[in-house]
Amino acid sequence: MAAAAAAEAAGAAPDYEAAELYTRAFRVGALGRCWMQHLGPPDLSLAAEAAADEDAAVVAELGCELEMVPELQEVCSIDMLMSSDKEEDPDVIPEDNSLLTLRIRKEALERREETIIVDRACRQETLAYEMESHASGKRPDSPADLVEEGELLLTLNIFYPVIFQKHKDYKPYQTVLVLGSQKLTELRDSISCVSDFQIGGEFSSQPDQAPEHISKDLYKSAFFYFEGIFYNDKRYPECRDLSRTIIEWSESHDRGYVNLQSDDMEGYTFNDLSLKIGFPYLFCHQGDCEHIVIITDIRLIHYDDCLDRNLYPLLIKKHWLCTRKCFVCKMYTARWVTNNDSLAPEDPCFFCDVCFQMLHYDLEGNKLGEFLAYPYVDPGIFN
Repeated sequence: MAAAAAAEAAGAAPDYEAAELYTRAFRVGALGRCWMQHLGPPDLSLAAEAAADEDAAVVAELGCELEMVPELQEVCSIDMLMSSDKEEDPDVIPEDNSLLTLRIRKEALERREETIIVDRACRQETLAYEMESHASGKRPDSPADLVEEGELLLTLNIFYPVIFQKHKDYKPYQTVLVLGSQKLTELRDSISCVSDFQIGGEFSSQPDQAPEHISKDLYKSAFFYFEGIFYNDKRYPECRDLSRTIIEWSESHDRGYVNLQSDDMEGYTFNDLSLKIGFPYLFCHQGDCEHIVIITDIRLIHYDDCLDRNLYPLLIKKHWLCTRKCFVCKMYTARWVTNNDSLAPEDPCFFCDVCFQMLHYDLEGNKLGEFLAYPYVDPGIFN
């Protein structure tokens, strides 16, 4: 029994100092059990009181008397870094300073004041900060929804689909936190992609009768690919096995892919998987919309994390995109795209609802000119 446990622990532990871009494959659940065996209850506790006993922690760390702790906390406080004789604004750089770094900083601020046009925070940074902090330390109202102690927390980067030529190589557009005990289907449902909101068809003759059903309602098939296994979404009768064509292609000739398998994603949690940290995996939906998925971190959950199970998978970062504006008014987000449009100066050309109707139809709703019209879903709607 002990030998089996040791063998499992050896196979579970990742390479903490990996020389390559990614680690070797390891079982996620076994890694969590290995940590549970070596850590004590204080390390795993999610109670807020565990962090409140700072005095005892200082005594244990420094080996000092309990009576010395208040004095040490006062002497080592960050307030002691401030000058005691006068209060100074840290944002104001004094004139008589001898530090080269401060002089360079002062010159940079003066140049900025002369050249700046709009003084505002970067919207991308503001958005990322708000998303990352809004759920930090949040606890559920019901004890049944509290995350269990020793739960694993995985950080996943989900990249733009390959069809986005501009960002396909290096832009993760979502960073998500997932619990190890969550099913793959929960991550699949949480991924937002513009391909799921497309409306198929050409509606220049009857633009008011565009169907309400989006692609996500019609084409529900999808799969994750992790370590030689395709995990297909089979929860609905209309779902198809998208991986079958790939497996048959790999088996038709000696292409170097051996023992590719397929299974249902609803039967697996992340603890059941074998993964590599830093390795590019795949999420495919809508037939050919492919996203690279990279696991960047796996750790135990902490009492400062969001402890409400209902909020996971938790979106903590999202790439901000500029919306495509209407070609006519330059104000509203485009909702229609036209091709072969005799009334437009560009092909394709983008319009909002109001401008599209006013330019292409008379008061009775009759079509003016020749053009093809398709509903357009702007990627910036996820901002």
